[in-house]
Amino acid sequence: MKKALILLVAVSILLVAGQLMAAKVDTPMSYDGITIVDADWVKANMDKVKVYDARKKGEYVEKHIPGAVSATYKEKSAKSVDFDPSKDKFKLSKYPEDKDTPVVVYCNGPKCWKSFKTAIMLVREGYTKVHWLRDGFPGWLDKGYPTE
Repeated sequence: MKKALILLVAVSILLVAGQLMAAKVDTPMSYDGITIVDADWVKANMDKVKVYDARKKGEYVEKHIPGAVSATYKEKSAKSVDFDPSKDKFKLSKYPEDKDTPVVVYCNGPKCWKSFKTAIMLVREGYTKVHWLRDGFPGWLDKGYPTE
């Protein structure tokens, strides 16, 4: 009985540790059809691109990149390149009808998969100028750039 309890506790610890590690997985460094940009590029091109914030609405309301549109990506799928988009909620209607419009998407940095998944969904829908601020809002803040 004692051995079984110890085994059960050990397995539980391993499962929890595995989930925590999975939650900390960095997003990929590249993806076909998506251009990774940094905060300096976004700041320099603000008048040429539409910027979208994939974070939760509350995070957007608290602070966001000036002029960014709130376009929350509700994520329930795995944090992996081969995620199942049918498990997530993504509103294409938030994005420009003209699929040649340059767009930038961001969320909470390299460990946040919402903007990466948004960018993939945009590419799959035929958008041709998809830019991804992989460092996300934290990268913007690190540069000391303004927020609203």
